[in-house]
Amino acid sequence: MARLVRRRGFISLILPFLKRDSSSMSSSASKPNSYFERISASNPNSPFDKISASKSNKTFIRIFDASTDDNSSRLYLATSARSQVSEGSPPFNVPDVFQLSKRFSSLIFPKASLITPSLHALPSLHGCSQSGCGNSSKFATSLMALMLAELAFIGTFVKDESCAAERDPHVRDEVFLERMPTRSTLLDELQAACEVDRVVADPEERYNHGKPWNSYHEVKHIPDFVVYPRSTEEVVEIVKICTKHKVPIVPFGGATSLEGHLLSHNGGLTIDMNLMKGVKELHLEDMDVIVEPGIGWMELNEFLKPFGLFFPLDPGPGATIGGMCATRCSGSLAVRYGTMRDNVISMKVVLANGDIVKTASRARKSAAGYDLTRLMIGSEGTLGVITEITLRLQKIPEASVVAMCNFSSIKDAADVAIATMHAGIQVSRVELLDEVQMRAINLANGRHYPEEPTLMFELIGTEAYTSEQTIRLQKIAEEHHASDFVFVKTPEEKEDLWKIRKEALWACATLRPGAEFMVTDVCVPLSKLAESISRSKVLLDASSLPSASVLFGLPFTQTHRLPSAMVSHAGDGNFHSVILIDPKNEEEVEEAHRLANEMVQIALSAEGTCTGEHGVGVGKLKYLEQELGSEALLTMGKIKKTLDPNNIMNPGKAIPPQFCC
Repeated sequence: MARLVRRRGFISLILPFLKRDSSSMSSSASKPNSYFERISASNPNSPFDKISASKSNKTFIRIFDASTDDNSSRLYLATSARSQVSEGSPPFNVPDVFQLSKRFSSLIFPKASLITPSLHALPSLHGCSQSGCGNSSKFATSLMALMLAELAFIGTFVKDESCAAERDPHVRDEVFLERMPTRSTLLDELQAACEVDRVVADPEERYNHGKPWNSYHEVKHIPDFVVYPRSTEEVVEIVKICTKHKVPIVPFGGATSLEGHLLSHNGGLTIDMNLMKGVKELHLEDMDVIVEPGIGWMELNEFLKPFGLFFPLDPGPGATIGGMCATRCSGSLAVRYGTMRDNVISMKVVLANGDIVKTASRARKSAAGYDLTRLMIGSEGTLGVITEITLRLQKIPEASVVAMCNFSSIKDAADVAIATMHAGIQVSRVELLDEVQMRAINLANGRHYPEEPTLMFELIGTEAYTSEQTIRLQKIAEEHHASDFVFVKTPEEKEDLWKIRKEALWACATLRPGAEFMVTDVCVPLSKLAESISRSKVLLDASSLPSASVLFGLPFTQTHRLPSAMVSHAGDGNFHSVILIDPKNEEEVEEAHRLANEMVQIALSAEGTCTGEHGVGVGKLKYLEQELGSEALLTMGKIKKTLDPNNIMNPGKAIPPQFCC
């Protein structure tokens, strides 16, 4: 039995060699590994050498080589209570030359000494698969196991340069720790900063935070812990602990983001802000409010309604104010009120070193210093953790009208949206839904709307103004061959109509039960909207993904060949596609990625952007250099490096990693 015994300052390390017995090994757990279980058995080009063994059905020992830039590497040890080696798994790679340093980290093992056995006489365990490698014929016949009670930094390890071909320099997981804390040490420190029951290590809770259901992006790891702070002061302590140990941090809000913002690619800590959802101050005369990041925009508007005020941004249901700031979101009302950057006055942000930065005063405008508020909005948690936001509020309009009409083509619908803006009609919403989306709405809600491209408008103001503008709007629509123009004024009717738009994404689930959404968005100048959305629609309709005719047994016609849905905030040039895929079908996943990529290229060719409101996350990283240029990204990288020198703040998001060095 291999053990690491640590009692009263004495440490002894015993290194036995176990013969591989696949019959004693159970099947691998299906969930991703965490930071302390860093390994990628499915990736043959992983930069980590892997040594694995099973002690029992419940314990799995792993050793990791965290690659460095020289000929040595750090060696780490970890245990997992729920992952095992799968029967018939590929050989485990170990360098022929293996040495443990006699020098230990004094912080981990004070006054420790180690007798290092010679490992040169071992049978070769290296299974290099690269052609031309001298060790390609050697396969793993044994497993070396180190059984230990907790994770520890052991020492250094020398790579066998003869097998350098096994390592792909372009496939390299980021290494954040020169000295990793023990899992129990990190847990103890976090529990000292928060109450014990607000530091969660439950596998299901960690998995739910590491794999938001509406994110189609690959999950490599899940967080090691989820922490629920209640105050800015607790966030400061949590961040300081993570900085001390160089543990990655992922802030977590409503989990409605779509581009992989919440993925824990390097494990570490998820800070769930949902217990910080208070309204701290409401200034009625100034029409602003100070809130905590965990409050949802819908909850906030319920609170504000009795005062005749509302916060005018309306992304997907469930979105929180903190997450909305982090992703620089907007929504259907952006055509009237702007995006998040236009509606945030000030914020408090906890930086990676634990400093609390107040980005601005409460004044409606200021020319004092750099605009730190706008810097933090859209930073996706890569520069700090938002703990307080001061928001600009609006008066609830005296009157409003909601109108809806249909078109024979999506281009005609887009043309009307553009003509409406050019006419100076003060709309607060202009939403376009294609025939696929209307089909989904009918299925999900038992409605009978025409399944054609549809425009929805909202006009606000006085009773007289909205009535006058509705007549103007109807005339413009009819000039572009609109049909079934209807409008409603009662609160119940208006709420009923807008409900179908706000729930459009969830309605798409009825088109293909059990399918996964791949949702992407782009934005183009208003003058390019009709052309861009028409080209994208042709692209989607021509794809090889399952069509609605197949899904519903409908006759195969061009009208019913509906592979995906398209919606648009047409008043500002922003449009989205909702592609329904079977995530286990590689052909469908590949085709969906191709469609999303082509949509982005259409937008960029029209001087648009790869994302209008969903943000970058990991899904849009590859387009940033094409859109912004390397100089802009290098500047962003310098800001990131200055504020987060250890790269622990939501690493791998918002900026391509190569620009953060």
